[in-house]
Amino acid sequence: PVTAGSIVVPYGHVIGNEKWRGSEIAQRLQGKIRLIFEDGLGLVDFHLSNRTCILYISEADLVAGDEFKRRLVRFRNASSLGGIVVVEKTQISDQYFLAVQKLVVLELGMVLLPVANQGEASQLITQLVSFYVREQSKDHSSNPFRPKQCSQLAEPSVFRTVQQIPGVGKTKALLLLQQFGSIHQLCNASVKELELIVGQTVAQQIYTF
Repeated sequence: PVTAGSIVVPYGHVIGNEKWRGSEIAQRLQGKIRLIFEDGLGLVDFHLSNRTCILYISEADLVAGDEFKRRLVRFRNASSLGGIVVVEKTQISDQYFLAVQKLVVLELGMVLLPVANQGEASQLITQLVSFYVREQSKDHSSNPFRPKQCSQLAEPSVFRTVQQIPGVGKTKALLLLQQFGSIHQLCNASVKELELIVGQTVAQQIYTF
């Protein structure tokens, strides 16, 4: 089960379930948004922000039976995240759509968005991410990354160096560089400052390192 805040999504990024690597959605998102793949997302297909995620129901899922329903119910029961259910509504899956709509919207109280195919789904994800970025940009206090310039992020060697710190992977390295801007500032950060970004355990590891 995934709770709000347990997956940290860097500003302007999307975290995708590893199973979508190489898919049409992933290919079409390239160049439009920054997509990071991670294992261990469980029932979730894409994380758009720390609190919002997408569960994708394909035409094949709908035709295959009730497994997707069990997945949705498990997610709703175990998660504090806002789930958006994206459903492929095609000529083949159209006959199942009303029943899915009833389950998702009326019984589970989640948002349902129909798409014709993965290409349309990638456009939808792009629009949602730009919406979240705009919303966060309006409130500077809730978005600590905005005022700081991130020119250092363009330097792959800096990014790779930060990833060498114990407990820091791609996602945390991005968050740290977005917040502190350089290795120098990261080295001078206090445990308290680091905790705000990566949590207590990793903050201590970074500080000790």
